[in-house]
Amino acid sequence: MNQPQTDRHYLQLALALAARATIETSPNPKVGCVIVTDGQILGQGWTQPVGQAHAEVMALRDAHAQGHVVAGATAYVTLEPCSHFGRTPPCANALVEAGIARVVAAVGDANPQVAGRGLAILRQAGLQVECGQEPDIALAAREMNVGFFRRMESGKPWVRMKMAASLDGHTALPNGQSQWITSPAARLDGHQWRARADAILTGIGTVLADDPQLNVRGISTPRQPIKIIVDSHLRIAPQARCLQQGVSLVVAAHDDAEKRAALEAQGVEVLLLPAAHGRVDLSALLLELGRRQINELHVEAGAVLNGALLEAKLVDELLVYLAPKLLGSGAGLLHISELTHVDQAESWQYHDVQMLAPDLRILARRNLA
Repeated sequence: MNQPQTDRHYLQLALALAARATIETSPNPKVGCVIVTDGQILGQGWTQPVGQAHAEVMALRDAHAQGHVVAGATAYVTLEPCSHFGRTPPCANALVEAGIARVVAAVGDANPQVAGRGLAILRQAGLQVECGQEPDIALAAREMNVGFFRRMESGKPWVRMKMAASLDGHTALPNGQSQWITSPAARLDGHQWRARADAILTGIGTVLADDPQLNVRGISTPRQPIKIIVDSHLRIAPQARCLQQGVSLVVAAHDDAEKRAALEAQGVEVLLLPAAHGRVDLSALLLELGRRQINELHVEAGAVLNGALLEAKLVDELLVYLAPKLLGSGAGLLHISELTHVDQAESWQYHDVQMLAPDLRILARRNLA
């Protein structure tokens, strides 16, 4: 087997290891590492929960536990080894100190604190370094950490908007009834997407109409996402179900000292982000969430907030579940400004389409072409 094939094989193994990293790694990316010499795997590892060891250190520990000497070996890693002291020491230094001779990375790190510095440390220490030689694996490594890369490159989280509707595009009957349009399989899948997100966002309209819990149910998860409610006039009641457990953030545009005090008394944070039109500044909110190290934001809101986010071009991905039902009339998916010509319609691209029992799940991403 020639060298490019060998590299590709071990990078694929490292990518599979990265997939085993749990959602507890956030805000850190999910990374996998394989240490190899002469076709023998010496050690393997993947990123541990935040604050614990990264993939490279875990692979070195694994090799040591098996009694292997890694000096002169090659380390295959899905992301450029870090070069800065954060919650843990730099992985680039750990590889150098262990005597690794060659490092093959799937993709560079977009973190400004790293961004090539990890590779530079390795090269300066005399290691042979290659990065990004397999474009499809590099893309897969980015895709696995799409929120991390978005936050590093833009300062904002990756925004995924989830919607469920009938085949003719209605989210509820005219009387407001919406349970259940989609199947149990689709709803369980929706909770899996909730679980991978760092935060779930909704609007006050949804809270007042449905009193949702906004948590992950039906699947095992090591942590619950932060719950964020956009509520310009602080209309939410302290008794709302979404405020009863976990971490909650209410974002308003108009202050009310009495209401704010009642929310804060039960541990709810209130954030004031007024915009010129009297509503919450949604762009400022995303920047604030990025500052708080939110990688993926999962939106489950009503038509008004959905439309506002889309018109502000703040949504990266649509997660749409379509049930094979015709409701005839009812509530729509979103409210956006009326168009006068089809050419004005914003273009999206289908990223993934799957059947879930009777329903159809569509992932669409904004067309940047």
